[in-house]
Amino acid sequence: MRISRKQTTPSTSQRRLLLRLLREESGHLTARELYSRATEHDAEVSLATVYRTLRLFKEEGLIDEMRFGGCTCRYYEATRPGNHYHMLCRQCGRVLEFDTPAVGELMAEVERSCGFKVTGVEICLEGYCPDCAQKEAGKSDQ
Repeated sequence: MRISRKQTTPSTSQRRLLLRLLREESGHLTARELYSRATEHDAEVSLATVYRTLRLFKEEGLIDEMRFGGCTCRYYEATRPGNHYHMLCRQCGRVLEFDTPAVGELMAEVERSCGFKVTGVEICLEGYCPDCAQKEAGKSDQ
């Protein structure tokens, strides 16, 4: 498997490992979470290697990089076809995904009414995941 399109950049076992871990993940990982998972498979992987490789993967279009809310940390996920949007739990920090036809309808309405050609959409809704919402509801019942 050749990861990099650059002929001078060899495809290393550590890069293959990092890409595999990102593709196997159903959610979003921070660089430190990816590093932690990678060192379970290869103790020689350094945090610096993870950051350099994430930057390379982003440049190559293999992954997407996101920031949610006022968070200074970045989350990474393997690039996938189709649209999806994000929900960020303000209590536990969990990132959930959703899709809805309403976004496509909104894009069409903006193009029609404003004459603006929409080429991309990023949506992050903030609130409380079901687990945290239930915990909060339990606190108010007491």
